[in-house]
Amino acid sequence: MRYVVAIFLLLAHFYTYANDPFEDFYKYGEIEDKEWQKAQLDRLFYGDVELGFIVTTGNTNSSSAKIKANLYQDFEKWRNQLKFDTLVKRDRFDDNDSSVSAARSYVSLQSNYDVGEQNASFFVFTDYEYDRFNGIEHQASLVSGYGNRLFDNVKNIVDFDIGPGINYQVNEAGESDIGYLLRVALQWERLVSKRTRFNQNVSIEQSLSGLNSRFKLETSLVSEISGDLSLKFSYLYRYNTQPEADKRHYDGETSATFVYQF
Repeated sequence: MRYVVAIFLLLAHFYTYANDPFEDFYKYGEIEDKEWQKAQLDRLFYGDVELGFIVTTGNTNSSSAKIKANLYQDFEKWRNQLKFDTLVKRDRFDDNDSSVSAARSYVSLQSNYDVGEQNASFFVFTDYEYDRFNGIEHQASLVSGYGNRLFDNVKNIVDFDIGPGINYQVNEAGESDIGYLLRVALQWERLVSKRTRFNQNVSIEQSLSGLNSRFKLETSLVSEISGDLSLKFSYLYRYNTQPEADKRHYDGETSATFVYQF
């Protein structure tokens, strides 16, 4: 899986310094981001929803489904972002029994308030993650701090956030802990061509109380098929510093999903 990430990063590096093959960009790049946000002020939500489904039969019988949403709201001073991600996999055996081998759900909400100084903002972030097979079944955090839109042009949008917060964790034995953390996050969207965009999301939640720390990296390429329908190839890497004794520190997920943009 590490080779997938390396290929994505090399592509991003190439397109950052090379001339793009197209100069006529898709709707996200036709106008600068501030103008695009002004056009969305009277809309309740805008963003995209993706769906993927896999069924295997024969020597291996399993089915898996993935649903993900990335929604935005823009106001004169506030910018809100809601993320939702869920994955379920069920394995079936020759005796017609079945069992769930993967069950994960993640939801986050972030609000940024523009303070009017060089794209700086004050943000509040909260998330909740359920992972039945991770060892730490429930995790939730609440963070606030400083945010900044480092780049904002027709080709690149880069958002940076850093701030302290609190974290709540429950392991598979039902034992709970609460502690302090420091969260650092970076979101980069790069318009590669008229129909393709590159996304890189990185977040680090470092525990300040000796609890589990989390690292998450998602790399993706989204290419328009027709109109508002696109195809997305992505790799998600998640790392926990203190998993249960019989669990690995990391999980990797490679996926190809359909994306509907609205």
